[in-house]
Amino acid sequence: MILMDGKSLASEIKNKLVEEAKSMEKTPGLAVILVGENPASKKYVQMKERACDEVGISHKVHRLEENVSDSEIEELILKLNKDESIDGIIVQLPLSKHRNTNEILENIDPSKDVDGLTITNVGRLEKNLPGLFPATPLGVMELLKKYKIEIAGKNAVVIGRSNLVGKPLAQLLLNAGATVTIAHSKTKNIGEVTKNADILVSAVGRPGLITADMVKDQAVVIDVGTTEQDEKLKGDIDFPQVSKKASYITPVPGGVGPMTVAMLLSNVVKAAGGVNRFIGRR
Repeated sequence: MILMDGKSLASEIKNKLVEEAKSMEKTPGLAVILVGENPASKKYVQMKERACDEVGISHKVHRLEENVSDSEIEELILKLNKDESIDGIIVQLPLSKHRNTNEILENIDPSKDVDGLTITNVGRLEKNLPGLFPATPLGVMELLKKYKIEIAGKNAVVIGRSNLVGKPLAQLLLNAGATVTIAHSKTKNIGEVTKNADILVSAVGRPGLITADMVKDQAVVIDVGTTEQDEKLKGDIDFPQVSKKASYITPVPGGVGPMTVAMLLSNVVKAAGGVNRFIGRR
């Protein structure tokens, strides 16, 4: 079994981004919109701020009260679209259930959509065209590339169908030539599905969901799920047992998590470097 070290790979990527950012005519800039006082969201935003500082990306967090209207959030986004100092815009998710999240996100200029959630970037991913795509799936693909995992012709199973992870990762794997199955909470006999996977990715957020009997011998196992339990981060994979069967496996923490942050920064630098020539500005 080989442990896939996302922490060291993320460090390599960030070091390259430092040099790339320095070579640009202007400093890449990220704007984050944080609505309300969700503790997890505030923590994630702080992580993004620290990571931007490491790479040399300027950043500003726009903190809005929970009672702000959707139209006020949209007005701020439209203002940031026109701000030439800003190359990337993030609306920190999740927003409250009463909000129309999709409509809010659609106001982001696709060339500044560093979370890859606008219809334009989703469509470009489906058509296998250049664009800005969600950071966690990109991080998974970079890990597979780093460890020279062959994707074409392999059976890949992705557990989870979120717009941020499951769906875009399945599309990236499909674009790379894998035969892809998406499993989720409604999938019956999920263990029978996962046992066919040469590449198994779980992105559910349920500790211990994937047990050894659900995993094919010598499978590549990627754990995207992270849940805080007893003040520790736990993944979806029963690591002690599954690691005995897997050929490659990611740890939690230290696997996909650091890669997510690194690839978000990569998207900001990419946007600053002129990805808009592929996407077009509004």
